[in-house]
Amino acid sequence: METETRRRVTEELLSGYLADTRAQCVSKHYLPSREGIVEILEMILDLMYPGYFGRHDLSRENLAAHVAGLIDRLAPKIEREIEQCLCYGRERENAAQPEAALAGECAPRARRLAEEFLGRLPRIRALLVGDVQAAFDGDPAATNLDEIILAYPGVLAVSVYRVAHALHGLGVPMMARIMTEWAHSKTGCDIHPGARIGPSFFIDHATGVVIGETTEIGAGVKLYQGVTLGALSLPRDSEGQIIRGRKRHPTVESGTTLYANATVLGGRTVVGADSVIGGSVFLAHSVPARSRVSLKEPELRLATRGGSEPADAFFFDI
Repeated sequence: METETRRRVTEELLSGYLADTRAQCVSKHYLPSREGIVEILEMILDLMYPGYFGRHDLSRENLAAHVAGLIDRLAPKIEREIEQCLCYGRERENAAQPEAALAGECAPRARRLAEEFLGRLPRIRALLVGDVQAAFDGDPAATNLDEIILAYPGVLAVSVYRVAHALHGLGVPMMARIMTEWAHSKTGCDIHPGARIGPSFFIDHATGVVIGETTEIGAGVKLYQGVTLGALSLPRDSEGQIIRGRKRHPTVESGTTLYANATVLGGRTVVGADSVIGGSVFLAHSVPARSRVSLKEPELRLATRGGSEPADAFFFDI
C-alpha cells in the first residue's frame, strides 16, 4: 500500500509540473546560488568591519595581508555569481539561446561589473562608519561602537542594504535581493535594495521596519521599530497587471525622525526636512519641513481590579 501511494504521488507531482510550469526550475542552466551569495556577503562584512566578522586575531602587522587575501578570494566568487545572475536573466528572456552563447555574452560583463563593484567597497565602508556613528549618537543605551556593530540588528540590516544597493545599481537585482532578504530573515527589517538612502542612517530596534523599492531618504534620518515607508494601492494597466517602474514610495528628507509604527505611504508623499512623525501616525500626504505630526492623545480609564470604578474615578492623558 505504501509503495502504491508513493507511485501515485510521484505521478501526480509530475503531471502537475507539466500542467503548470510555474515555481519550478527544470531544464535550466543558470540559477543564482543563495548559499554562494550569502558567503560573499559574509566576506564583505569582514572587509567592512575587520576584526568583528571572520578572523579575530587581526593586528596592524597582518591586516594588509588579510585584506588582500580576502579580496583575492572574494573577486572570483563575486564574478561567478554575477555571471550566473546575468545568464539567468538572459535565459529567461530567450530560452532558445544556446547555453554556450549565453556564457560567452555574460562572462565579460560579469568580470567588468565585479571589478566595478569591488571598486565601490571603500565608499560603502565610509558610509557604514557614518551609519554606526549615527547609531551610537542616536541611542543613549549604547555604550560603545563595538556594541553597535556586534549587537544592533538595524546596523546589520543597513550594512547589507548598502552592499546590495551597489549591486542593484550595477544591474544585478537578483543578487542584491537575495542579500537583503537574508538580512530581513536575520533582523526583521525589510529594506529593498533599490531604495535610495543618504548617509548617517539609523534604524533603532529594527523589527518590523519596511522600506519600499522607490523610497528616497535623506541624510541623518532615524527610524524606530515598525515604521513602514510603503506604497498606496498599486496602479494597474488595462489587462489588470501591476504597472512597474513608477515611484510608489515616499521621500523622507534629511534630519527627520519617524517613531514606532508610523506609516508613510505614496510616491508623491514628501516628509519635509527636520520633521518628527509620531508613533502610529498614518500619513499619505506631504508635510512641510520642520513639521510635528502626532495623533490626538487618548484618555486612559482607571478602575480597581474588582471591576468597579472608585467613587472618585478619574481620567488622564498620556
